[in-house]
Amino acid sequence: MKRTSGIENPADHARPGRRRVGARALFAVLVLLVATSASAAAAHDGPARLGAPGRLGTTAPLGVTAVTSNTPQSVRVGALFSADKAGDLTGNHFCTASVVHSSHRNLIVTAAHCLSGDFAMVFVPGYRDGRAPYGVWTVGRRFLSEDWSARQDEDSDLGFAVIAPQKGRGVEDVVGANRLVTGTPTGATAVTVTGYPDSREVPVSCTNKPQAHSGTQQRIDCPRFTGGTSGSPWVDGDQEVVGVLGGHEQGGSTPDTSYSVVLGATAAELYKDASAAR
Repeated sequence: MKRTSGIENPADHARPGRRRVGARALFAVLVLLVATSASAAAAHDGPARLGAPGRLGTTAPLGVTAVTSNTPQSVRVGALFSADKAGDLTGNHFCTASVVHSSHRNLIVTAAHCLSGDFAMVFVPGYRDGRAPYGVWTVGRRFLSEDWSARQDEDSDLGFAVIAPQKGRGVEDVVGANRLVTGTPTGATAVTVTGYPDSREVPVSCTNKPQAHSGTQQRIDCPRFTGGTSGSPWVDGDQEVVGVLGGHEQGGSTPDTSYSVVLGATAAELYKDASAAR
């Protein structure tokens, strides 16, 4: 969840009387409906590389947020829930995560602040409207950098988690995976960001070209990425994760600009450790 400060607490979603849909959320719904009807043809194929029309069959319009169509690529993205909500998913997701390739086919990537805390979690790839079409998966061992664990350094707001297998199959065997790539120059291509706002029960996506915020942080201008979208993958036209929503201000203090840690040597080392785990 994008917040200015503080660690996410999934228990917030269960508090009686919590106002989940206010004026901003209602306005966002109206905007998303308009954007969806205006750009349905451009959004259905997921990420598209800027300047390379036809790579995925279309070039998505830049800076427009719309409901994500259900595609083989989009179901690699899912929502995180507290494990005690596994039987009651509607309205209880608190962050976004996505499957990334690993040798054991069992790995997700998200923001570090989404994995902090000692409560049990589950991951639901392709989550929509209270349903788990690809199963509810137990989140196991979590990998966070020492800089995040020690002082919640915003330049280390990236984390990985091992997902327990089901019937001998890894989550990647079921929904596929994107590749995690480090060292990509910020803004080299357009990327598509896909995530789950906590006021909605379907994912939304937006394609735009990232910009440098600092030497260690990158930003993207995409409207309506509100609380719950932390951990959203930034995916280029080659199905590579080149960013993860989080970092500065735990992803941003406004819904229209989001941030990611620049994926460099630290991210590569963390991924190496995580991808070797079972």
